[in-house]
Amino acid sequence: MKYYVQLLRPKDWAKNLFLFIPSFFAGHFFVLHKLELLSVGFLAFSCFASSIYIINDYRDIENDRKHPKKSKRPMASGKVPPSHGIIISFVLVLIGSGLAYLVNTDLWLLFILGVYYVMNIGYSFGLKNIAVLDMIIVAMGFILRIKAGAIIVNEETTDWLIIMTFLLALFMAIAKRRDDILLQESSGMSMRKSLSGYNLSFLDTMLGLFSAIVIVAYLNYTQDDDSIRRLGTYRLYYTTIFVIAGVMRYLQVVFVKKDSGSPTEILFKDHFIQITILLWVACFFTILYLPHSPIFNK
Repeated sequence: MKYYVQLLRPKDWAKNLFLFIPSFFAGHFFVLHKLELLSVGFLAFSCFASSIYIINDYRDIENDRKHPKKSKRPMASGKVPPSHGIIISFVLVLIGSGLAYLVNTDLWLLFILGVYYVMNIGYSFGLKNIAVLDMIIVAMGFILRIKAGAIIVNEETTDWLIIMTFLLALFMAIAKRRDDILLQESSGMSMRKSLSGYNLSFLDTMLGLFSAIVIVAYLNYTQDDDSIRRLGTYRLYYTTIFVIAGVMRYLQVVFVKKDSGSPTEILFKDHFIQITILLWVACFFTILYLPHSPIFNK
């Protein structure tokens, strides 16, 4: 049974927590009804995501068997028959569609999920082999999560929030491709066709560039007139220190520790980044949800 659970990649469901961001940034995170809707939406998105992971694994069985880590995946290792994986993928789409309809009966959430599914099926069937486009598709998935979360709780999203999310996702995708290049050079085997369009010099330049852009975009978001009006405070810039610390730590993991693998894996194992995120959330929570705290009356 554990191999069937691994097939779903539940660790990667952490990416779907982006659905909660619009509600959190709007200051409505602790509204019980919205939390319930978002939780069901999270499960719907996770079903669709797992369905896509299975199809991607099915398509990449042969390549995954050459990879030191991916060779341990359930289908690549032979622990789960490919036919079982396809059936499970189909069932997950049905379950996810049903959950999405329960949350949003006007079908906008289903539309977002449909776009996400078609885009990622295209990714699995060849778009991932096109350098640069492969990373853009990954980053667009996070934008769709943000949009889905906003639809579920009927919240608007600022332009800067969308831009910042896209840039951060692209930043992490670049780091992942860099890790793939290093692995390819050390093993002597080609892990994915799109890597022919990358080299370390290009990816290192892109990482440095996007790390700066992410920080500047976040600063602009915190000081944007629309953000200040919506959130009712100009103090969001206090949280920038944790964004800078998180980006610097991620660059340290990539360049010094040479462990840029999956961003999700880094999130689960790097205590520095975990503490930074918790402090960022705590700071944001204090500013948005505790406006009458003594700190704001000085």
